[in-house]
Amino acid sequence: MQNIKTLVSMIAIGGSLIACTPSSPSSTAVGEEPDQEVLSYSKDSLRSIYNEITEYYKKIDHKVIQPAEGYLKNPYLIPAGFYKQMWDWDGFFMGSYFIAEGKPEYMKYWALNLMQGIDKEGYVSGCATTKGPRPIFGKFSMKPFLSQGVYLASEAMHDYSWVKPYYEKLKKALAYRDQTQYDAKYGMYFWENAMQSGADNNPALNYFWQEDHRSFIACDMNTLQVREFLAQSDIAQALGYTADAKLYREKANKLTQAINQTLWCDEDDTYYNVDRETGSFYRRVSYSCFWPLVQGIASEENAKNMIELYLLNPDEMKACYGFRSLSMQDPDYNNRNIIKPFSNWQGPVWGLTSFVYSIGLKKYGYEKEIEWLAGTVSNLFLTDLREFETMHESYNADTGEPLAPAASYVDKEGKFVGFISWNLCMKPLLNGIVNNQWTLLEIK
Repeated sequence: MQNIKTLVSMIAIGGSLIACTPSSPSSTAVGEEPDQEVLSYSKDSLRSIYNEITEYYKKIDHKVIQPAEGYLKNPYLIPAGFYKQMWDWDGFFMGSYFIAEGKPEYMKYWALNLMQGIDKEGYVSGCATTKGPRPIFGKFSMKPFLSQGVYLASEAMHDYSWVKPYYEKLKKALAYRDQTQYDAKYGMYFWENAMQSGADNNPALNYFWQEDHRSFIACDMNTLQVREFLAQSDIAQALGYTADAKLYREKANKLTQAINQTLWCDEDDTYYNVDRETGSFYRRVSYSCFWPLVQGIASEENAKNMIELYLLNPDEMKACYGFRSLSMQDPDYNNRNIIKPFSNWQGPVWGLTSFVYSIGLKKYGYEKEIEWLAGTVSNLFLTDLREFETMHESYNADTGEPLAPAASYVDKEGKFVGFISWNLCMKPLLNGIVNNQWTLLEIK
């Protein structure tokens, strides 16, 4: 890793925005190789992008909302286009968009639809349809987002009373994760495979789990679980359960310490996932390694080192058209157009990863870098929106070419089905830059 540190000091990434992106957002077409140069977006250009994104989102954001039907007793959120089911983290991030739009009820509906599916053991499926929960990976529960969603909706509505009938179910869901995904040896949580994490083929986990039976104490899993405990603590406090509030706060603090003690690698200046069997760092730099920055878990020094050595480094995560989902140095790095049997998180730019990175960058004071990220990825979305009035779920990090779903995915009228989902979070990101109204998913 010494060669990486030397490279960073030579090109001074922290001091200037070195990028292979054109100085004018529209001067190089998607798919062309842009020139390398220092880039920044003016406030006027970002405001123009924000205004255009806003107008397009007014036309399409209703497509992710479905009316209550069958098993789903409340209006529910779908990614739209290729996907018609209600998913756990898609719904959480779409719900965050609607909170920013002054419509927190959609996060509430998402939570209610999930909470009704919590069984007597505390299991809740991360996917649901009008016909009922859709179990995935046996008894693997949804990703750790539920208490966070309940908290964010309640805060936005200034009302926790709706949660009280479901409070014990929320506790059961947290207890179920302790029973099924907690490793007492480390005092931390694990994914059994990459598909459970949502980043389907993330090489920082085992995505061919049928042959590879390892499991990992993971950066994203544990950060999300810290956030679940903090959210549950605040929910308990609001409802008058002071003993529970203290308990969950203590669990969050203990897990935060464990993340820094177990997952931070001093030698490489980054967080890594850890192999549960060997206890060793799994030295793969992917988007999910950056989740601790979202919650401000890293020290200022460690965060700065990690951001500048990896996220802002063109030889690692920073590409021509946004931040990669996997380091270019990884042997599995690619920008293939994959959506079956799993989506590709091995390099392409994603709307979700962009939003996650932006929160970490904001937490640690990288304002200009956020502007570059927002301007660059917004232009990928706008290219799609102008042509299709929808978007793709991922984009080639090095050429800007739209990837999945492929052009062959069309509806009965022959219209490209596209993908919306968490790409909606680009508007709150731009709103933060342009109007200083930030959506940072803060849970303190």
